[in-house]
Amino acid sequence: MTLRTQFNDSLKDAMRAKDTRTVSAIRMILAGLKDRDIEARGRGVTDGIDDAGILSMLQGMVKQRNESASMYEQGGRPELAQQEREEIAVIERYLPKQMGEEEVAAAIDAIVTELGAASIKDMGKVMAELKARHAGQMDFAKAGGLVKARLSGK
Repeated sequence: MTLRTQFNDSLKDAMRAKDTRTVSAIRMILAGLKDRDIEARGRGVTDGIDDAGILSMLQGMVKQRNESASMYEQGGRPELAQQEREEIAVIERYLPKQMGEEEVAAAIDAIVTELGAASIKDMGKVMAELKARHAGQMDFAKAGGLVKARLSGK
């Protein structure tokens, strides 16, 4: 079952259950997906973004909500922070299990060895391969720092 089908099925189930938080979060996901699909048409992709692109979008949504929740807490608005966390819980239902630090390091080492990457100039190749193999399973901002450290010999 594709992610798009899962979103639509989950939306129907949430509407039947009158779960307003889930309905709202899934509608937000579908709106973001529609935006990405429209953007992709400009690049010649007619059937919408693939599942890897959807997972990347979902990770971005989780990151945004985490930032918003911390800002709300700093601003003394715990009810809004809680709302953001509830949305994160809904979004995370569609993400694969996140890799631990050891797993990320092992994946980076394997790809660096496989590609024969030796310098920081090879970072783009390594990151592209990481994104292709592990979409939605790791934070690529953190992975980028680890790849950079690995390739610069630190």
